Amino acid sequence: MKDVSDQQVEEHLKRLNPWWNSAAMDAETLALHPRAYLGPVRQLLLEPKLRRAVVLLGPRRVGKTILIRHLIADLLQQGTPAQRIAYVEMDHPLLHGQSLETLIQQIEEVAPGGEGTRYLFFDEIQSHKDWEKHLKPLVDHRPDLRILVSGSAAAALKRQSSESGAGRFTDFLLPPLTFSEYLSLRPETPAISEEKPGLYMLRDIGRLNEQFVEYVNYGGYPELALSPTVRGNPERFVKSDIVDKVLLRDLPQLYGIKDIQELNSLFTLLAFNTAEEVSFEQLSQRSGVGKQTIQRYIEYLEAAFLIKRVFRVDQDGKRYQRERNFKVYLTNSAMYTGLFGAKSPDDGEFGHLVETALFAQRFHEDARLNYARWGADNNEVDLVESSLSLKPVAALEIKWSDRYADKPESLKGLMRFMRSNKLPLAWATTRSKIAQTSIDDGEVRQWPAAALAFHYGVRAVQGRLAGYEAQIKDITA
Repeated sequence: MKDVSDQQVEEHLKRLNPWWNSAAMDAETLALHPRAYLGPVRQLLLEPKLRRAVVLLGPRRVGKTILIRHLIADLLQQGTPAQRIAYVEMDHPLLHGQSLETLIQQIEEVAPGGEGTRYLFFDEIQSHKDWEKHLKPLVDHRPDLRILVSGSAAAALKRQSSESGAGRFTDFLLPPLTFSEYLSLRPETPAISEEKPGLYMLRDIGRLNEQFVEYVNYGGYPELALSPTVRGNPERFVKSDIVDKVLLRDLPQLYGIKDIQELNSLFTLLAFNTAEEVSFEQLSQRSGVGKQTIQRYIEYLEAAFLIKRVFRVDQDGKRYQRERNFKVYLTNSAMYTGLFGAKSPDDGEFGHLVETALFAQRFHEDARLNYARWGADNNEVDLVESSLSLKPVAALEIKWSDRYADKPESLKGLMRFMRSNKLPLAWATTRSKIAQTSIDDGEVRQWPAAALAFHYGVRAVQGRLAGYEAQIKDITA
């Protein structure tokens, strides 16, 4: 039986690192607009006071590899010797069984590159068993190495990083595109822009809604947002390249799942019911899977950054002690397109996709989000944000209709929740109208869903950037 030879590995490494010969990044990568998070990741990698490896986390196809290539392009443009920069796809069949130490030795032999700092990028690190245990001694004993690893099973990798790499690894989560990021990457002029912090110029609500519909259907993934070829077959892109790889390969490999069909059926059911309230009882009856197994699978799907659960609170913002119901959201509404096809703004399902897209913007902020439902007449508020002390501080009712702008009194659940918690301000979305209603000592503001999604997206990116800058300052202080 043949084994993979060192020569085969060396030839593969040369194919992965063409700049070893050209000393330049390819034109296709350079033509792509970088994600907004390139700056802080670059700082984490280059900061000399940080003796840490960077763990770049995020779901499949959100742009981790492209961000790595932009980092490499920056290094080359700054004059870093090309042979001191190496990129490795850890999930390639030729590299199965190769340790990080062995790969680094082979890189140093194939591309010696003189003296100085060596920059190493290991992509899809979750395919390497016990990666964190191998990475830790490299950080400790090789100060000449600056290492970034990336992976798609965000929560699982974060747990491994936190448990084994305390003080040696810095996690960076790369989320799907916000609506504001999506508009910045598209070639056409956005119909909305931020003129100064918190002040927006809305030029054309009709055009903005067209752009928002495109974002809801296609926008969370950079390739789907930018490539007409990929957008022409979103089912193949999302189903084959994202969902199937996670469900058929990543999760079974990480958690030892044997009944893959069972997991796939549950995910399809959850995805079809995005933004809907479900229960373990309902899911068990519909899928034929036991409740405990469903709970475990949902935890795995959250770890893979495919879905997110949101739990129910009462009119005072308090969690129910024996609550069996919860809402489930896709973390990216474009997944729905890949599974079930694109939806028009007038389709009945589109309202749930709007809610999913707005949730995704807030989810970027790591906000403490629940939904409220209480009383015999089922009063409801779609999203409730709580403070650290679990006190409600914001409430949002998501509608894809203008009729509530003309009849704000119909927003009964939102107004009752606002009064119960003495909120000075609550929000509701419309399709195209702007309205404002005074209620007791506060007000309800209604904005078009697209405009509010843009606002949340801008705030989420700015907040995450500020948070990472503060983190870097704390670490280097």
